[in-house]
Amino acid sequence: MRNIKLTIEYDGSRYQGWARLGKNESGNTISNKIREVLKKMTGEEIEEFYCGCRTEVGVHAYAQIANFKMANNANVQDIKHYLNRYLPMDIAITDVREVPERFHAQLNATSKTYVYRMTVSDVPSVFDRKHTYHCFRIPDKQLMQKAALSLTGVHDFKNFSTVKKAKSTVRKVYEIEIYSDKEEMQIIISADDFLHNMARIIIGTLIEIGLRMRDIDEIEDIFEGELPPSAPCDPKGLYLQEIEY
Repeated sequence: MRNIKLTIEYDGSRYQGWARLGKNESGNTISNKIREVLKKMTGEEIEEFYCGCRTEVGVHAYAQIANFKMANNANVQDIKHYLNRYLPMDIAITDVREVPERFHAQLNATSKTYVYRMTVSDVPSVFDRKHTYHCFRIPDKQLMQKAALSLTGVHDFKNFSTVKKAKSTVRKVYEIEIYSDKEEMQIIISADDFLHNMARIIIGTLIEIGLRMRDIDEIEDIFEGELPPSAPCDPKGLYLQEIEY
């Protein structure tokens, strides 16, 4: 069996995330759309299709990584061209490679980075409205940067997520960077891994602190479970930017 690695770009607006399992199982997911086309091409049922970071409903990706096993001997360029021909236009395969048998998109990942795009201009852009969150007030960047320091490092992020079952909820956030100009603010978060909705809740909390709706000291209370976290940020502004191995 060959081990094939895909680099995928997608607009998650109309999908139920990378995958939707259990009682909320759905065929309208990024992974299912790709598997359907692979089956059409190879005649094989792709049983195991792993991703580097499982994005949630409405979240986009600049460079998702996935891998799967197949017996078909098609050239990697032919696989790439076939997928891009038959996939919906909001999913693109930017790279296809054959990798060693032991490569695993999720287990071999060492860091994952999300970027949140938020417009702060006076008038929301008509053209960016589906892919950026518009904030009608400009958050205090310095307050957000100060708050970000309390969120970096190794912590138990259980209360900054909606996770229900996990062997461990301890994660390491490597860095949170905040950039802004007159039109857009970007929040970039890199971590060894993310719990369910962890990135969105961290971003939602930072935005509320920047808007002076919460105090920086409340972050410790959220970690301790003494205060609830902020609501998750709007997913339309969130992009999986990079996965490192």
